[in-house]
Amino acid sequence: MDNDYIVITIHLAGALAAGGVIGLERSYHGRPAGFRTHTLVCLASSLLMLVTLYQWKWLPGSASLDTVRTDPTRMAQGIMTGIGFLGAGVIFKEGLSVRGLTTAASIWITAAIGILIGVGFYYPAILTTVLTLGTLSIFRWIEAKLPSHFYAHHFIRFDRNSAMEEKEVKTLLVAHGFTVANMSYRVSDDGLSFEYRMAIRTNDSNNLSTLAQSLRNLERVRAFRISPTGD
Repeated sequence: MDNDYIVITIHLAGALAAGGVIGLERSYHGRPAGFRTHTLVCLASSLLMLVTLYQWKWLPGSASLDTVRTDPTRMAQGIMTGIGFLGAGVIFKEGLSVRGLTTAASIWITAAIGILIGVGFYYPAILTTVLTLGTLSIFRWIEAKLPSHFYAHHFIRFDRNSAMEEKEVKTLLVAHGFTVANMSYRVSDDGLSFEYRMAIRTNDSNNLSTLAQSLRNLERVRAFRISPTGD
């Protein structure tokens, strides 16, 4: 009995540590699901797997596993299904951008690590924890160093009778290092304003702030928005 208590403590403490270190990385980068969320997810997953691991203690008359047979993978399947709802809760839409996908993925893999620790499969659990931290931190640095395109959704509004021609708008954007795609047009409901809406792309994220400053200085521009896409 005392040995069982030690094993259970080790399992839960391991889940606490694994979930905590992954959650710290998320908290450091200001994500909505951070330290406490990841810790609780990993701890809960481990705890639920312990229910299956020690089923002979809580199932009446099941001193021998020959009495009652259960499938531990069904518990794991139930855990991962439930985690799907939690992961969906951290994914949100900001304008036309979708954010939170990486945090949702980290919650999902934290649950999987908790399951492994819950059944005492320590080596893959520890290895996966290290790989997860590497993916969230080191890969972030690699991703930042790689040449990439930066995308944004952009709209610009003018008075209806003094709107810039489409060619002028595109020339302005090209001069600031952008390429333009999916140009659309809109007249406001009151008929007083005219808008261009588009997706823009650049190779330098600093061009976004430069473009914003230029648009601020144009008196003809009544409103604009530049919404970068990303996780």
